[in-house]
This record gives sequence, C-alpha cells and structure tokens, in this order.
Amino acid sequence: MDKIFNEENLLPLSGIQHFAYCPRQWALIYIEGQWAENLSTAQGKLLHKRIDDPFLDENRGDLKTERSIPLVSKKLRLFGIADLLEIYHQKGDFQSGYTLVEYKKGKPKPDDRDTVQLCAQAICLEEMKEIDLKYGCIYYDQIKHRHQVEFDTTLRDRVSELAKNMHYHFDHGLTPAAPKSIKCNNCSLKDICLPKLTKKKKSAKKYMADYLKEISS
Repeated sequence: MDKIFNEENLLPLSGIQHFAYCPRQWALIYIEGQWAENLSTAQGKLLHKRIDDPFLDENRGDLKTERSIPLVSKKLRLFGIADLLEIYHQKGDFQSGYTLVEYKKGKPKPDDRDTVQLCAQAICLEEMKEIDLKYGCIYYDQIKHRHQVEFDTTLRDRVSELAKNMHYHFDHGLTPAAPKSIKCNNCSLKDICLPKLTKKKKSAKKYMADYLKEISS
C-alpha cells in the first residue's frame, strides 16, 4: 500500500540525476549527508545563480517565461524547482502550450542523467496543471544550444523506476557499493566514496586493512 502523501515522504527531485549517474553518489549525498565541491559543481552553481531568479519573468507577445517554478508530484513523491517554463498563448483558439527548459553546464551527456531530471520535472508539472507535455529542452552552456527531449513512454518508465528505487534506498537507509568505473574520475565525492574499497563486499577487518593501504600508498 502506498504511503500517505505528505512533506515527510518527499525526496528532492534534483537527486534523480545523481541516482541515475551513480546510486552510491546519491546515497552519500541524500542519506549520509556527504558533499564535496569541485570545479564542475562550482560552475554549475554559478550558472544556476544567474538563471534562477523568480523576478526575471518576462512577457514578449504570445510568449511568457517564468523562472524558478516550484514542483511537486504525488505519483513520484518528489519535489523541486524548474529553471524555466515557457508559456505560449495562442489567442485565436485560446490554447496554451508549455515548454520546460533546464539549464546545464557543459554539453550533452553520454548517459540519461539530465533527461530523467527534465522528465521528472515534466511529470510534476503535468500533475499540478493537469496538462500533457510531449517534450522539453535542456540548454547546455558550452555549446549554447537547446537539446530537445521527448517524454516518451520509455523515458517516463525510467523516471518512475528511479524514483521508486530512490525511496526504497532512502526508507531503508541503504548506501550501495560502488563498482569502480571511469565515471569515478569526475565525481566530486571520489575521495569520500573510496570506490576501490567498496566494489566488493568485505569484512570490516579487511575493509580497514585495504583502507589503510590505500591512504598510505
């Protein structure tokens, strides 16, 4: 049976990109409260600081833009903020169209961490406004270009599964082990995570022996 929907059962929507990238990274941040800044995360904060200003809403003809949109989903049990929402008003037939825009540092990623975050935002907005969204956009500052994302069934199912797993891990206080991969090199939590020591289940004695060896090498 589903849990009662209240603020205590909600998780930050922004965490879905971390979970999609690495469940252990997500758990270290949202369960264990660990965080470490690096160049990439610092640049990302500066980018959003310039963008996330709710007082910069604009109206240009049939286009209205709103910034820092509060979001919540009963279905996903997630809450968060959308960077930008474009609202198109067609006065002839009184129809409106919506486009979510997420701003990201760098360029399109080889995985789906950015697209699942945008799709989760779309699901929230659909519930709140009782609308259907076909696609949204991610603007990458390195290439100065919007990347269109289709909210198809496959992506929506992926978001639902990620949200479900996030809640399972959070409710049970589970921090997954981390298989060593090339992704670890760019992770700001690498020195906290110690992926080489957690890729396999080990006894406490062997874990500490390996840890001491790692820091003394």
